[in-house]
Amino acid sequence: MADSFPESIPLAVEIQGEGFPILCLHGHPGSAQCMRVFTRYLSREYQTLSPDLRGYGQSQTQTAFAMEDHLQDLNQLLDRYDISQCLILGWSLGGILALEMTLRHPDRVKALILVATAAYPRSNHPPIFWQDNFFTAVAGIMNWMWPGWIWNINTFGQRSLFRYLMAQQKSPAYRYLAQHAVPAYWRTSRYAHQALNQALRQGYNQEAELHKIACPCLVLAGAEDRHITAAASLATAQQLKQSKWICYEGTAHLFPWEIPGLVQRDIQVWLQDHL
Repeated sequence: MADSFPESIPLAVEIQGEGFPILCLHGHPGSAQCMRVFTRYLSREYQTLSPDLRGYGQSQTQTAFAMEDHLQDLNQLLDRYDISQCLILGWSLGGILALEMTLRHPDRVKALILVATAAYPRSNHPPIFWQDNFFTAVAGIMNWMWPGWIWNINTFGQRSLFRYLMAQQKSPAYRYLAQHAVPAYWRTSRYAHQALNQALRQGYNQEAELHKIACPCLVLAGAEDRHITAAASLATAQQLKQSKWICYEGTAHLFPWEIPGLVQRDIQVWLQDHL
């Protein structure tokens, strides 16, 4: 990761439930609300902490930052609530931060759940043309006004960039988009975009460090993910000492919104054996 700025900031955080703490980290663009597909059921048995990362949601900043600064913020968050050890569940960018936290502070992380992410995040996304952006804008606006409207999905959604985020073009996933993704997109700051783009330009790759992670890991992937490929996810799982990899056919990067019930059940079964 790039050079960091020295000061952490207090993160806005949603806290639910009681029990062993699970730190839930969203992707880009994202927010704590996007993680409710996990926290609403995990909080029945555990304490979930879902922060807005720096530059996202309600954790806004007026200065530029580097990806590494997220780690300082997360450490401060755990200190604020006197949490010495937790499980980290990270989706996309959140999964990368979960890996970094485990590499740098192994004593604080009991286990990992990595969702649509990889230590070397490779993509096979097709080129984007003006038509893609046009149909995405139309589909997004109409879906915000009429969440999950099947006519909009069939007419505009399937011709938009949403077709690469969700292999299953169905109403439930589009309702998640309207409820959580659109507000998160508008609350993602230019500094957050800059920090991520800087890390990508530097060719982020931590595969060589994965052998240092000793805690149990559950790695979940969508078979048709074009943003962080299932092959990249599998490569990460294979280099972790204790890992279970599950790949969901017919799903893409937003598979927790495509098949939430199945993902929740698989996580719950795994947690019963590792917490």
